[in-house]
Amino acid sequence: MEMADRDWELLSSLLPGNWRELAAETGALKGLRKDKSADGLLRTLLIHLGCGRSLRETAVRAREAGLADLSDVALLKRLRKSSEWLRRMCVELFRENGVDAEEGASMRAVDGTIVREPGRGSQWRLHYGVRLPSLACDFFELTPAKGAGTGETLARFPVARGDLVLADRGCSTGSGLRHVADCGGHATVRVNTGALRLRGADGEAFDLRGAVSSLKRAGDVGGWPAAVAVEGGEAVAGRVCAVRKTREAARLAVAKLRRRASRNQRRLRPETLEYARHVIVFTTFPEAEFDAAAVLRWYRLRWQVELVFKRFKSLAGLGHLPKRDSDSARAWLYGKLLVALLVEKTLRHAAALSPWGFDFRRALPEQSLA
Repeated sequence: MEMADRDWELLSSLLPGNWRELAAETGALKGLRKDKSADGLLRTLLIHLGCGRSLRETAVRAREAGLADLSDVALLKRLRKSSEWLRRMCVELFRENGVDAEEGASMRAVDGTIVREPGRGSQWRLHYGVRLPSLACDFFELTPAKGAGTGETLARFPVARGDLVLADRGCSTGSGLRHVADCGGHATVRVNTGALRLRGADGEAFDLRGAVSSLKRAGDVGGWPAAVAVEGGEAVAGRVCAVRKTREAARLAVAKLRRRASRNQRRLRPETLEYARHVIVFTTFPEAEFDAAAVLRWYRLRWQVELVFKRFKSLAGLGHLPKRDSDSARAWLYGKLLVALLVEKTLRHAAALSPWGFDFRRALPEQSLA
């Protein structure tokens, strides 16, 4: 326990400075008859959330360690009551990354992923944004995976003037691009030919197949003026940029399409096969600063947010929901996000700072003041 206490002292130094006050403000401690301690409660919750222990095992471990005397049922209720506390701590950690302070141009990658309960349980969608190249999270939101207003869209993400946003096909909609433009930002999205209504300079339908077919060799890059029509709104002007894949990359993409079409008993159109041989994006990035090749090079970095999801699901256990009701599931997801953000912060400190092994600010308050 002495070692565990030292580890907790170090870990708690990475939490937001007001995390104990937030516990009281959000009602996380309300109703606790004894052991009414934010430290004890959070350490208990992290046994469940960070170590992946069951509620019953967590209750036993917490009791043996003198952290809390709760049954597994009481612990589940306490987790539900802690949902807002966990969310507020995540938000505070985002603010520490300077999210509220940055006003200049910023490259961002956004995406969404499904988190599901095993079997036929509930499904949730995590909408997530990171800044490049730091990979610091600057936005997250949890929504049900199904229902009106729960889908992926750029309109869900706050955008500041000058922001440069990278997104995949799921966010490839005219309304989302309009949202970014109205906020003064710029976006690059993978073209979803079924969702984007592309128009040429003359206002007619853009000949996408003809444009990309002009790229004959692997690595050939092209850019063409275009606009995206928006239902009930002003069209978004920009460019279509594309690069031809290598022969092997194209073969794998086409094979994947054929397998999916066979499984769904659908016939592929010739233009679909042609598009699969290219990476095609629509961008509103300023052409003076980003030529077609630069746009495509930056778009490759969008994959970093996919890697963030993979790390969440492998390291933080975010891949599936063990909870049966929406309140418990939401609290569990916020807790997993808190664990992931603490891991990110720990890695940043480990990479950038000498390993003192204790909280430098609390050990030397005069240094913090200086």
